[in-house]
Amino acid sequence: MPGVGPKRAELLQKELGIVTVGDLVHLYPFRYIDRSTVVRIADIHPDLAQVQVKAMVTKVRLFAKNGAELPPEKLKFNVVSRMSVMVADDSGEMEAVFFKGVKWMYERLRPGSTFIFFGKPSVFNNRLNMVHPEVDAPDNSNSGVLTGVYPSTEKLKNSGITGKVMLRMMGTALQEVLPVVQETLPDYILKEKGLVPLTFALRQIHFPVDQNALAKASYRLKFEELFLLQLSLLKQKYVRSRNAVGLKMDVVGDAFNACYKSLPYDLTGAQKRVIREIREDMRSGHQMNRLLQGDVGSGKTMVAVLSALLAVGNGYQACIMAPTEVLAQQHFANISKYLRPTGVKAALLTGTTTAAQRREIHAGLEDGSIGILIGTHALIEDTVNFWALGLAIIDEQHRFGVDQRARLWNKGYRQIPPHVLVMTATPIPRTLAMTLYGDLDVSVIDEMPPGRKPVTTLCVGEGKRHAMHNFIRDEIAKGRQAFIVYPLIFESEKLDYKNLELGYEEIVKAFPLPQYKVAIVHGQQSAQEKAFNMDAFVAGRANILVSTTVIEVGVDVPNASVMVIESAERFGLSQLHQLRGRVGRGAERSYCILMKGTKVSKESQKRLDLLVSTENGFELAEEDMKLRGPGDLEGTMQSGLPISLNIASLAKDGLILNDARGYAQHILDRDPALSEPVNAPLAHELQRDKYQTKDYSRIS
Repeated sequence: MPGVGPKRAELLQKELGIVTVGDLVHLYPFRYIDRSTVVRIADIHPDLAQVQVKAMVTKVRLFAKNGAELPPEKLKFNVVSRMSVMVADDSGEMEAVFFKGVKWMYERLRPGSTFIFFGKPSVFNNRLNMVHPEVDAPDNSNSGVLTGVYPSTEKLKNSGITGKVMLRMMGTALQEVLPVVQETLPDYILKEKGLVPLTFALRQIHFPVDQNALAKASYRLKFEELFLLQLSLLKQKYVRSRNAVGLKMDVVGDAFNACYKSLPYDLTGAQKRVIREIREDMRSGHQMNRLLQGDVGSGKTMVAVLSALLAVGNGYQACIMAPTEVLAQQHFANISKYLRPTGVKAALLTGTTTAAQRREIHAGLEDGSIGILIGTHALIEDTVNFWALGLAIIDEQHRFGVDQRARLWNKGYRQIPPHVLVMTATPIPRTLAMTLYGDLDVSVIDEMPPGRKPVTTLCVGEGKRHAMHNFIRDEIAKGRQAFIVYPLIFESEKLDYKNLELGYEEIVKAFPLPQYKVAIVHGQQSAQEKAFNMDAFVAGRANILVSTTVIEVGVDVPNASVMVIESAERFGLSQLHQLRGRVGRGAERSYCILMKGTKVSKESQKRLDLLVSTENGFELAEEDMKLRGPGDLEGTMQSGLPISLNIASLAKDGLILNDARGYAQHILDRDPALSEPVNAPLAHELQRDKYQTKDYSRIS
């Protein structure tokens, strides 16, 4: 393409993944500068978003690292750390500050010359300023036009591919592409959904004539992207549900009824609804693929037990796979209690199960005497063979790889894959769940069991540490226990270990023997050490457990009433929420204390404030996605989205996504294989590489 030599081509590929002219045209601006509005300096205040000012340079000063002003006559740019440029219009003055590219700016911004400055206003030392504003000559070529700003990197800018160069290249690319571009959506969709043609959308997204044209272009491209994504996922789901023969389980069975009747409490309406949905799936004759989302403590384990007993009542076996040994042991202990009145035998299989125990378990699985097997990855070893596996339940799905899951399916009865129930306590925003797990049926437990008390959450600084220790002493005096969690972001981070060890020493000093007992658990311990310390805390022999986030998933100690999270600003929202869920499991009032460091960014403070304000995990997940974008959500995103989105945002375009999914379903109801001639463009689009990626959200 004219204007792109081999060097530029290589850079664009490395930095932005752009190889073809088509790739370039699908790189959309992430914001637009409205060159028609120029704001007077007197009307600017720091709460405004980016503004544009036309002003004259009145004074330029350069400063060294130590803050001393450098005289212009002995100028060496390698010692300059900051450039201050005072600019003025007829209403007032402000400062523009530059830390990079100083030499170029210094030669350009001469006192007496006028420029357009575009940036985010702020106040520093009681003076209005802009840090690194974009600087343009005040010619009228752009006035009244919305100018796109494209994603870029330092390398691109330093190599001369500036915003202006990008716009020029985009203009050339559109000249080549628009005459030959083919409409991707059938005419009837454009009419029914009121969408502008693709050629109009591409021109206006890059070079909009006004806000109205930009809005129409943006809507068309977002709708198309989300619609094709949902069409692809729903079509996979349709094909699979039609082809996937499942084990038909019509009976409820005595074991289910015995367990249900002996429950000491009523199930919540949400639990009953989810069990009904699971039962419908299991008796349909098609393989169940269901994702069960439930906030921490909402009673997913109970649903898992009853689902497993449905399988057992129909003459099949069930297995429950957990991500860690601690969690598998806990599931086993809890489930064994529920199974007492049923006569169903359960077994636990983990990495530490002895050879003799293994032989016994293998025999029990093969002759059918073990109805429910609970365990870790050990369940998928080749030596484990079931007599008739009918249901596989996976806890915290994102911790298992696709290939590991496939090995579990092969253990199904007579090569028919088992029904699959995936459980997660990481609340996933609906828009993300629809995309990540678009080909699954999603059930949500959105109700807390009665009697579960809310957890009081407080956020405090270093100055309150002494008070926090006193508070823990008071709780221990009442017979309660406390968790104290330290961030260990990477197992090898020396600094974190130091914090953990120093923290442990400090706690042992503040809570000395024999009155207090403190246990410690972290990833560098052997499985035996971990188990010994954990057991001491669970059994109540230790009052305090100092740990890393090893305890995040599923550890259940009803007597623990305090959760202290050290350096809370270093955790993500969903992780903080998971940790908070470790307390509040007993009848007593519980507390979560977020200890924050001295330097907390605005965004981190926002996260901590959110956590203090609500206990609803789904609300938190929605807010977290708005704050950080979907690519970053802990746990939920480890497999990546099925496709990358160029323009739509799962955080902001939930309404369009809902509409697009409903419409995709409506089209597939009429033409499931997209074989009608009018849908040929859609069938053609879905064959593109973009939709053929290995879909890690697939459960089977």
